[in-house]
Amino acid sequence: MDEKSNDADVIEICHDPLDIAKISSLVSTPSAGAISTFTGITRDNFAGKNVIRLEYEAYIPMAISELRKICAIIRNKWAVKKIAIFHRIGLVPVEEASVIIAISSAHRADSLAAVQFCIDILKAKVPIWKKEVYEDGSTWKENRECNWSHST
Repeated sequence: MDEKSNDADVIEICHDPLDIAKISSLVSTPSAGAISTFTGITRDNFAGKNVIRLEYEAYIPMAISELRKICAIIRNKWAVKKIAIFHRIGLVPVEEASVIIAISSAHRADSLAAVQFCIDILKAKVPIWKKEVYEDGSTWKENRECNWSHST
């Protein structure tokens, strides 16, 4: 694969709260007519259970490597200008963001398609694990997008 990942790609895995305005500004450029974003937020329920918080763990060096590969794939598929992928690890309370993806392009079709692809492949390939903490216990969640979640 011809890798097109470049300095216009900003990838961060951190414990700090994520700021959508700051992350969106990282992909702004005069040549872009569109900035598309995805923000994954901790919700207060799952399958009838009250969720208190999420807890994320990651193998950070491998996660960053996989995110760079995703950026390269995106650049090979769509005409995008800049890409920012931020994922929070540690404790993420209800109503706070755990992941923000921002992608700019000259026209909306490319950035919209790229953002959708990015979150789907991130959940399938990147070694970041999520634990849902409920009022009555907790469970590690497996993303249905993961290749290994469908093995028999």
